[in-house]
Amino acid sequence: MNNILVSSWFNLHSSVPSSYVQPPESRPNTISVLSGKTIPVVDLGGHVYTETLLHILKASKEYGFFQVINHGVSKELMDDTMNIFKKFHAMPEVEKISESSKDPNGSCKLYTSREINNKNCIQYWRDTLRHFCPPSGEFMEFWPQKPTRYREVVEKYTKEMRALGHKILEMLCEGLGLDPKYCSDRLGECPSLLCHYYPPCPEPSLTLGSPKHRDPSLITFLYQEKDINALQVFKDGKWIVVEPIPYAFVVNIGFLLQIISNGRLKGAEHRVVTNSRTSRTTIAYFFRPNNENIIEPAKSLTCCGAPPIYKSITFEDFVRIFMTKGPDIEPYLLL
Repeated sequence: MNNILVSSWFNLHSSVPSSYVQPPESRPNTISVLSGKTIPVVDLGGHVYTETLLHILKASKEYGFFQVINHGVSKELMDDTMNIFKKFHAMPEVEKISESSKDPNGSCKLYTSREINNKNCIQYWRDTLRHFCPPSGEFMEFWPQKPTRYREVVEKYTKEMRALGHKILEMLCEGLGLDPKYCSDRLGECPSLLCHYYPPCPEPSLTLGSPKHRDPSLITFLYQEKDINALQVFKDGKWIVVEPIPYAFVVNIGFLLQIISNGRLKGAEHRVVTNSRTSRTTIAYFFRPNNENIIEPAKSLTCCGAPPIYKSITFEDFVRIFMTKGPDIEPYLLL
């Protein structure tokens, strides 16, 4: 496999290369998947604000995941954005790498498996394009220019996602009894966008598109293709399939918001399985702070018999630990 990306060689093999084979305890069929169970769906077009807020808060406490409909982002923009990313991942490998490696500091990057990748570790069946998208427009000069209209479409999309993210974060903060602007004004300054491409896999029972993990974000918005069940949420010792709803966004609480809420909100563990029939493209928007921002339980949530559970930590240090410890990060953050 001389090519860097999974998408460049996946169809040349009738079996999964050994470096992509998960240990038996991590394979998709090890833990049963609940049938008939799904994550909550929140209608943001409802007319009673308090009911919507309570629905979001309940879902965030119990599942750490929900889907939102009638969210205000146009179907046309969602289609345009998905098509742009599909076209990007369909380009020749050399061209994709060239378009995503213009910044020597790595603000835009294309990689396979994981961003920090030890070739001796188990690999994951995906290619990912990642770049920062702060509201200032910084880093946009390093975004891909191909396919045509990439920057135009993705800029519009990230602006819409930022507005939606502010709305949801403000409702969550209000529901927790915090200032509604507690998170959105100072902790969402450096969002990032990740587009994952999962090619068809010859042996989906042996590998994963993404391991069991929690997101290193405040909150994440995922746009996934319809009719492909791949995302799963871990709850009460079982996996729940997040069935795609056309033009809905999957929203999940990140580990940072779990810390800020002092454990009241749930940064739920989730994973992605593969399939042998079709490719899958997803677009994830991560609300993230700057490296210097301090992540800690909100002071007003650590009184009256509820002492802080987690340490104070800079986001930069959090990411460093997350990249090395992965799903085992929590013990390193507890007081």
